[in-house]
Amino acid sequence: KTIVNKPWGSFEIINIGKKFTVKKIIVKPGGQLSLQSHQHRSEHWLIAEGKAEVIINEETSNLIENQHIFIPQGAKHRLINRNKQTLIVIEMWFGDNLDEDDIKRYEDLYKRDL
Repeated sequence: KTIVNKPWGSFEIINIGKKFTVKKIIVKPGGQLSLQSHQHRSEHWLIAEGKAEVIINEETSNLIENQHIFIPQGAKHRLINRNKQTLIVIEMWFGDNLDEDDIKRYEDLYKRDL
């Protein structure tokens, strides 16, 4: 399995189907993904380890292990680890066009292209 390193941690693809992709996301303490949206997919996040702050549009949720949340297609969202322990999230993408490039960034702590 290929692990892709990111400034906030890493991810690896667990499984790919015709209309879904399953990934394991590791967010290091203090790490956060960009505020982003996707035109072609919805996402489901399951907290496997740690605690997550999840922002979807203007609403913030705090999730713990074994809780999950749905991110609708087109919604602005962000995943944040404000804790001292590593956060592990199982992410499932669902849609007709599952491309890593289907990402529009609005804000990014790590100054990547918006």
